[in-house]
Amino acid sequence: MKTFSLSVLLVGVLLTSGAAYAAGTTHWTYSGEEGPESWARLTPEFGACAGRNQSPINLAGFIEADLKPIKISYRAGGNEILNNGHTVQVNYVAGSNISVDGIQFDLKQFHFHAPSENHINGKSYAMEAHLVHADKDGNLAVVALMFKEGDENKELTKIWPLIPKNAGEKTALPSPFSVAQLLPSSRHYYRFNGSLTTPPCTEGVRWLVMKKPVSASKKQVEAFSHLMRHPNNRPVQPVNARPVLQ
Repeated sequence: MKTFSLSVLLVGVLLTSGAAYAAGTTHWTYSGEEGPESWARLTPEFGACAGRNQSPINLAGFIEADLKPIKISYRAGGNEILNNGHTVQVNYVAGSNISVDGIQFDLKQFHFHAPSENHINGKSYAMEAHLVHADKDGNLAVVALMFKEGDENKELTKIWPLIPKNAGEKTALPSPFSVAQLLPSSRHYYRFNGSLTTPPCTEGVRWLVMKKPVSASKKQVEAFSHLMRHPNNRPVQPVNARPVLQ
């Protein structure tokens, strides 16, 4: 995917008040006639959904690689939380970033899927967070974080009660939220090349999946799932010839 296309996509994402990768006005869903199996046919804009480098995937068959640590520089910058009908998303002000391959990617937003979209060695997790970043040319990098069902997540308690109940609504956070507090202490990760997991399924996205999951309580996961009214995970896609590095 050319940089220009990714840049245009990113601008579209950001100018729609955080709509999670929504493209245009074409309606899509997670089930039925407008579900994942049909996305590529709904409109030419979604044609990439039938591509060969799609996300999510089942991460397995790992290839040992010299993966450099992700240089993470996150501030407390989450300023509003949005329910867009497809996910719950926290938008981030400028000033937080990661460095990968010597490139700076700025954090734009993070959002959630339940159950997890990516699997690890065939295992699905209760929930998954995607931290979405873009470089100056609009190229994307996503840090993925798995949640296992267990103890209550103290960081989620700061934002869960503020989630708007209705799609299309957003709420200003009373104080800046730091997504850094959600991350595990160990920052080891898997890496693969993939796509956005919702239409328009644009490829060329760097995926960085944290190896160590964090916990969320059954009540927290159920609260999110009840709000969405349906699972919001795209099924895993064929890996094809892509290497999955660790």
